[in-house]
Amino acid sequence: MNEQTLILVKPDGVERKLTGEIVCRFENSGLKIVALKMLRSNRTLAEKHYPKTKGQLVGMGNKTLKATLEKYGNLEKVKKIFRTENPYEIGKTLRKWMINFLISGPVVAFVLEGEKAIKKSREISGYTDPIKAKKGTIRGDFENDSIARANKERRAVKNLVHASGSLEEAKRETKLWFKKNEFFD
Repeated sequence: MNEQTLILVKPDGVERKLTGEIVCRFENSGLKIVALKMLRSNRTLAEKHYPKTKGQLVGMGNKTLKATLEKYGNLEKVKKIFRTENPYEIGKTLRKWMINFLISGPVVAFVLEGEKAIKKSREISGYTDPIKAKKGTIRGDFENDSIARANKERRAVKNLVHASGSLEEAKRETKLWFKKNEFFD
């Protein structure tokens, strides 16, 4: 089944001059670029990109709690960083950090099309926490940040790319970043 998905080369990827390499990896996988542009996201776009539904924020908070517990073995580190152990409140803080990161510099946005484009793109990108990403993935080959380090420094993790996680997310995000007249066959 052909599908479309959104990819963002985040400000750290652009700053480190990895845009060409990142785009190349997706193209080499057989996926086709149907829209592409470089821009600086404004706060409104970034806030829409990172929705604030309670379920999503709780999910991010729980993921962070789990990663912190794995690294440190107790919740004291979480309480020190986030001043709470409530997953929803942690998620709200993470969202704020991610928005600030996304607007911190230019991004390259593109839409890929192909069979299982979403799954392929996520595999090419690698695990969200760069320190856990496998070699051969973008994050595994080029990143040296981690969620634990980012949390300690009270900022978003610098993990080079965003790749839509589901068909619904891809449709919503693609509409946010691109107008219909910006697509090519």
